[in-house]
Amino acid sequence: MQYLTRLPPAIFLMGPTASGKSRIALDIAENFPVEIISVDSAQVYRHLDIGTAKPDPATLTQTPHHLINLIDPNQHYSAAQFRHDALNVMNEITQRNKIPLLVGGTMLYFRALQDGLSILPSADKNLRLMLENMANELGWPAMHQKLEELDQETAARIKPTDSQRIQRALEVCYLTQKPMSEILRTPRQADFPYQKISIALIPSDRSQLHRRIEERFEAMLNHGLIDEVQSIRQRFSLDIEFPSMRCVGYRQTCLYLDNKINSAELREMGIAATRQLAKRQLTWLRGMKTDEVKEFDCLTGDLTAQVQHFLHAAIQKQAF
Repeated sequence: MQYLTRLPPAIFLMGPTASGKSRIALDIAENFPVEIISVDSAQVYRHLDIGTAKPDPATLTQTPHHLINLIDPNQHYSAAQFRHDALNVMNEITQRNKIPLLVGGTMLYFRALQDGLSILPSADKNLRLMLENMANELGWPAMHQKLEELDQETAARIKPTDSQRIQRALEVCYLTQKPMSEILRTPRQADFPYQKISIALIPSDRSQLHRRIEERFEAMLNHGLIDEVQSIRQRFSLDIEFPSMRCVGYRQTCLYLDNKINSAELREMGIAATRQLAKRQLTWLRGMKTDEVKEFDCLTGDLTAQVQHFLHAAIQKQAF
């Protein structure tokens, strides 16, 4: 006779930027036996504090967070590395008889954790050199047009000036003779040994979320975002093409420090980029199966009480 082994629970707390995920996570940590794991591709960088809305040192001392401050801003971190690190930390948390609480807005990381990653070819130095030489001659917008001919779906998601992503997408097309979008639709099968309790914070009024985003970016500027970016760039000799400096808010601040935009444009472009990020995050969330994700209006006054009531029932249900 076979017996089914009950999987341990893991809580996913997802939502767009400025939806209040961090506050709700701290409230959950005060009332449930959880440990917080950050699912944020910007908070993995040390020294990127203000622009990533990273918890302050006092909060981290009181409620430790896993998977933040992992690497320096001149280093690289991938979704595959996140999956490896997250599963290790989740196992440790479970061994301590606690529940992993994964909190963030990097939806690619959530997907990689649950489903694994598509198998893309490794970088080819010779091919990359050839693509760079072509770009030097034709320009990256022309390279973007070439990508559009080979993989229209991927090209639609990439700006004509995003040289790194254009190069990688073309590289994949040439190496595999397939569009990268086609490969990404066939994820590698991967075990996820947890029973998910998924929560999504969705605004009922997009304009109110936009107002929050505006207020938050202005607060970042007032708290020293420009000085933070200037210090990081000087210390690590970073240009705007480093992944850490392409994070929302940091890219726009780099443009300001390079005298390519003024302070008013920095504010306008930073808010616009953050709104676009929130839009992409909401698109990801809307694409998830509704029967697997419990949605809450992040603008409601009793959000904490609603989430905690749901979690209490969900955890009790899994315990029996």
